[in-house]
Amino acid sequence: MKKVQKKLAELFERWAGETATGIAPLPAHGSDRKYFRITGKSKRAIGAYNPDRKENIAFLTFSRQFRDIGLPVPEIYAEDLDQNIYLEQDLGDVTLFSYLTEIRKQEGFSDRLIETYRKVVEWLPQFQIRAAKVVDFSVCYPRASFDRQSMLWDLNYFKYYFLKLAKIPFDEQSLEDDFQRFTDFLLQADRDFFLYRDFQSRNVMLVDGEPYFIDYQGGRRGALQYDIASLLFDAKADIPQDVRDALLEHYIAAVEQLMPIDRESFLQYYYGYVYIRIMQALGAYGFRGFYERKTHFLRSVPYAIRNLEWLLRTAQLPVKLPALTDAWNRLVRSSMLRQIGNADLRLTVRIQSFSYKRGIPWDDKGHGGGFVFDCRALPNPGRYPEYANLTGNDEPVIAFLDREEDVHQFLRHVNAIIAQVIQNYQKRNFTDLMVAFGCTGGQHRSVYCANRLARIIKEHFDVDVEVRHRELEMQEQFQPMVGV
Repeated sequence: MKKVQKKLAELFERWAGETATGIAPLPAHGSDRKYFRITGKSKRAIGAYNPDRKENIAFLTFSRQFRDIGLPVPEIYAEDLDQNIYLEQDLGDVTLFSYLTEIRKQEGFSDRLIETYRKVVEWLPQFQIRAAKVVDFSVCYPRASFDRQSMLWDLNYFKYYFLKLAKIPFDEQSLEDDFQRFTDFLLQADRDFFLYRDFQSRNVMLVDGEPYFIDYQGGRRGALQYDIASLLFDAKADIPQDVRDALLEHYIAAVEQLMPIDRESFLQYYYGYVYIRIMQALGAYGFRGFYERKTHFLRSVPYAIRNLEWLLRTAQLPVKLPALTDAWNRLVRSSMLRQIGNADLRLTVRIQSFSYKRGIPWDDKGHGGGFVFDCRALPNPGRYPEYANLTGNDEPVIAFLDREEDVHQFLRHVNAIIAQVIQNYQKRNFTDLMVAFGCTGGQHRSVYCANRLARIIKEHFDVDVEVRHRELEMQEQFQPMVGV
């Protein structure tokens, strides 16, 4: 690297007209590119070395074309392609990811953070739609389009560097057949846009609170859905799902400012591109982490697995992929992958009350299973006329059950079981636990017990708690409207 630094210093001096007084390496990226901060008496720049000439040409060409139409990307100061080096504008050290990490420690995923993401999302269609009209796609590398070949590269990258190395079993031919069906589906989306390719939080710099964009050298023609999927399902950014939904709507509105969009068609393909982006990322984590032994790449794996789990229970694709779906489910069920890389995923405990008359609730949002506790052996306030029209949310019912030792003993046993499981799930990076309480009508005892457990968990554990009273929700839904 000493020779590279010397060449960069010489290029800096030719550009700046002054001696380079300092040159310091910047943290390594997940590639062979090397970056250095070069400072002189009055000027500074980022020096880049990349042995891949074609990739350099793509980056430098795109950078100039983007700046010509006013997009916030680094200015290119000087280049020497024969030496595989160039100088670009120094945008500082604050990435969207580092900003996200710092703000989240102080405020959670706050309005301030969401507003920053909104700015980023607003710029994305400018790259995809406006820049697509001026970009020289002939310099794209390694492909001019995110076509079938590109997709199959990503899918096989996932197969060989993640599924194989994570020891997830699969039928080779069946999986290949699904890869073909999956790409057939994805290729039906409109793909006449600039696809940034790696649009994620580490490739967005913040300068005085405003976003600048880097690392688009892999850009090519492709579908709109891929890049917004990359940003919103960026594994370690760990964006809450309600924020994802809101940002996706904001993105669609930004696209509509530039061109008409068929929302239904866009969303039909969107989750397919989310899936392929997650698989591409897992392939990269497997190659860098399992194969090259750069273990810090494995820290993102549990977050990607959780995203995959959410997709499997939420996003139904209009194409049957039995072998690929089986592989996804095996990944989600792997305790090893959830614990890898010292990640710290947040557990959500979902507590609900129900009536046995309408059946035991099914865990359709989490890992399957959970706990169902039968409250019918407890004293029943519903047998008394003064409580018949009240619920476990009302003070008279709460006071009634508070007086019963059987109720306290029952909850002590429940609390002990759930506390043990929460501690275990947190160690294993499980993200969901269901606990349900049932009684005859789902109105008094089960509601009371669900509320009590929720309060105790909130007091003793750093987890998210959701409470739902199924039968009370049904009563509210079908309550007759007065005065109609």
